[in-house]
Amino acid sequence: MLLNSIITSFSKEEQHKFVRFLEKRNKRHDTKNIELFNYIVNGQLSSKAICFQLYGSQKSDAYHALRKRLYQSAIDFTANTVLQDESSLEMQIMKYLLASKSFLQEKKYKVAYNILNKAEILAKEYHLFTFINEIYSIKIQYAHAYPSINFDDLILEFKNNQKQILIEHDLNMVYAKIKKVLNSIAFRREVLDFQTIFTNILRAHNISSTSILSFKSLYQLTTIVSISAFITKDYLKIEPFLINTYKNLSSHKSKEKQLYYHIHILYAIANTLFRNKKFDESLTYLRVMLRHMNMNRQKYFKSFQLKYNLLLALNLNYNNQQKLAIKTLEPLISKKHPDLETTLDILLSLIMFYFQNNDLNNAYKIFSKFYHTDAWYIEKAGIEWVIKKNLTELLLHIELHNTNLVESRLLSFKRSYYPYLKEIKQDRVITYLSFVEMYYKHPQIVTSADFKDKIEKSFDWVETHKEDIFVISFYSWLKGKMNKTDLYPTTLTIIEQAQKELKPE
Repeated sequence: MLLNSIITSFSKEEQHKFVRFLEKRNKRHDTKNIELFNYIVNGQLSSKAICFQLYGSQKSDAYHALRKRLYQSAIDFTANTVLQDESSLEMQIMKYLLASKSFLQEKKYKVAYNILNKAEILAKEYHLFTFINEIYSIKIQYAHAYPSINFDDLILEFKNNQKQILIEHDLNMVYAKIKKVLNSIAFRREVLDFQTIFTNILRAHNISSTSILSFKSLYQLTTIVSISAFITKDYLKIEPFLINTYKNLSSHKSKEKQLYYHIHILYAIANTLFRNKKFDESLTYLRVMLRHMNMNRQKYFKSFQLKYNLLLALNLNYNNQQKLAIKTLEPLISKKHPDLETTLDILLSLIMFYFQNNDLNNAYKIFSKFYHTDAWYIEKAGIEWVIKKNLTELLLHIELHNTNLVESRLLSFKRSYYPYLKEIKQDRVITYLSFVEMYYKHPQIVTSADFKDKIEKSFDWVETHKEDIFVISFYSWLKGKMNKTDLYPTTLTIIEQAQKELKPE
């Protein structure tokens, strides 16, 4: 629900401020909005239970009216907070603009242009191209009355700034188009030639890394190239671009002004390094990310808390610190959070950690939390997540010797996902599952030379350092069965092999 999403996004400090905001607004002592707010923050009761606590009965009309008023108050509070946070810079430029216009009307041109110059310096420092456009428009309008200005230079700067505005608009459009394509691929079952679409969109808008102007622009391009890596599973290609561009931009004065985008970029770099099995480097960027999450009185801490902890735990798990990885995620699974997609990733990751640790009971206990249909999970987390969930469940039932469930899950998976996997040319998932089924039906053959030979000939192998880390995790289960080794050490051995391949000779 929208009200719950807004309130649960508030930091502790914002919660206290919002209560004071409500207290100032309340004209009567019997207003129940603060009580409702506290119940939502607590997150323990259902909507019906909260209604009963507030009114002693199910007064649904009164309850919904109260929620509507609290929702409006939350919007007003958020808007006021944003205005206060942003006022120091934008409002200062606005004051300069208003003052300059007043002096221009009084024909005090020298004073007006001095004020406009101050506004221009400030706007340029923070890449505020719309404000710069307004400043140049005013300067051009009154240039006839102020002969000391170089009109030709002013027109040239005005046109260059308009190009920058167009680039920002293009980036917004490209970002929106690419996100729409990703939605078709990941959250529906459409099979699209993403790489061609991606290239064509960039070419149509003439976008390249040279278009990067600010952390917002870099965030948008980072998202675009990350989507490309997500589809192709080639994170090695995007790593240099992300790190080099970030380093070039990170010294800019606008970085604190664009903290939200800055944190997003740090997460994207840390995630890319993790996917490339560079765990120590990924952890370094995560530490920088955490430092920025704590800035501005932890303004964005809650927004990124789950993403940070999930990526931290994944790095720890594959860096032979599984107990600490489990300890990092366990406290998070009982808490509600508006970031549902990351919450689902945390649940699936913790299941994987338990599974690798041979703690099958705890793995199955968490798996029981997935009570929605596959269609629901595809809508919320994407089809790739659902495929990983179903493969994990299948392996879990095999380990727990749930014979009937293994058979039904196998049939269901083949019927639901084989056509899709064939269409997107992911036949190796089908090949992998065929070997899983062979092991399940005839476990004694898995250690035979013939079985190992079939595996070698059946897969379209890529170099280990280029292989997706989660693909390695699934393959490690099969390799462990073939070599009679435990799953977690087997996984780490393959990861270590990949890391050796990455190191230069």
